[in-house]
Amino acid sequence: MMDIATRVWNHKWKIDPIVRSLIDTDFYKLLMCQSVFRNHRDTQVTFSLINRTKSIRLAELIDEGELREQLDHIRSLSLTRGESTWLRGNTFYGKRQMFRPDFMEWFEGLRLPPYHLEKRDGQYELTFEGDWPEVMLWEIPALAVLMELRSRAVLGRMGRFELQVLYARAMTRTWEKVERLRGTPGLRIADFGTRRRHSFLWQDWCVQAMIEGMGDSFAGTSNCLIAKNRDLEAIGTNAHELPMVYAALADSDAELAEAPYKVLADWHEEHEGNLRIILPDTYGTEGFLRRAPDWLAGWTGIRIDSGDPATGAETAIRWWQERGEDPREKLVIFSDGLDAEKILELHARFSGRVKVSFGWGTMLTNDFKGLAGDALAPFSLVCKAVAAEGRPTVKLSDNPEKAMGPADEIARYKRVFGVGPQSPIPVTV
Repeated sequence: MMDIATRVWNHKWKIDPIVRSLIDTDFYKLLMCQSVFRNHRDTQVTFSLINRTKSIRLAELIDEGELREQLDHIRSLSLTRGESTWLRGNTFYGKRQMFRPDFMEWFEGLRLPPYHLEKRDGQYELTFEGDWPEVMLWEIPALAVLMELRSRAVLGRMGRFELQVLYARAMTRTWEKVERLRGTPGLRIADFGTRRRHSFLWQDWCVQAMIEGMGDSFAGTSNCLIAKNRDLEAIGTNAHELPMVYAALADSDAELAEAPYKVLADWHEEHEGNLRIILPDTYGTEGFLRRAPDWLAGWTGIRIDSGDPATGAETAIRWWQERGEDPREKLVIFSDGLDAEKILELHARFSGRVKVSFGWGTMLTNDFKGLAGDALAPFSLVCKAVAAEGRPTVKLSDNPEKAMGPADEIARYKRVFGVGPQSPIPVTV
């Protein structure tokens, strides 16, 4: 087992770039990238870093030169032969050759496009502009770099023994969560913690802890590189990015209303089984399901990623029942702000009523709250598509605290999608 504290103490070693590979990313990004490559290859999109936790002044914590060095290193990366072989030949979700030859040929020749970086009001403004399938692959590594550089800035002020104690405490905390969860009948959990992890080495350690502690209850990891290295299932389906961009490209309110379903129609053509998972909350779950075409009720399941998770699952169950589907045969994936107690609570409430799975993110791979004061506490950092072909994107969410976009466009989207009053829920991760 690696001595992480010693490795951190010597973190200036060049063996520790933050992002080591183009597949040090979430599996859903590659699945979505292939879909975008097929359907919207030339669409021009802008991604931007958004720090929802304004009290964390990243530009005052992180050295700009070091940030540029890490981002430039990412631009030098390309797929290795072994990584290409794994993507081309491995079985994902029971399907061989998930990634088509034309997409793989493009991906094998890819270098990530340029970035634009500047400081403003104590924060970094980091943006990526260009062809959608290229710039979308910046999202996860950009977040990983900012999160880990923040960790390194704090850890760099600690002594060798202080680091040893810090990681011993963090390991104990993580293992106590594993012990709390393991043995729960029917529990299924995957690691979804790449985007806001404490570090790559720590995410890898957490995954190993889950392998040993959870056994068959551990379904796999969203991180492709760790999945490859640890011979695990790569887990992931699709995200808000697709409906946000499709909606921005709509030329009328009528086209806007249909955009979320056009996304899933394109997805339906490419995938089956457990990859047919609906993410309904981009523009409000209740309205999405109320207007959904009948064929969507036949999909495998739903992912709940904002709002009150129990309310979202109950809404999905009622919808399936109204459409003549048996909810016990459907899958509900919970993935928003989870920790051990919430996982157990939701599992107890819905087990037997639906098939239940959990995507455990930040509180698995970055729970250092209170271990160095609040200097290492997780915070809410995202990198989102903010424009498509010069038009702003909008996200409403089931939690208005996660809404994004110009105020007038948010109002328009609420009108088109029939989103009424919402209850805000504090966003911490």
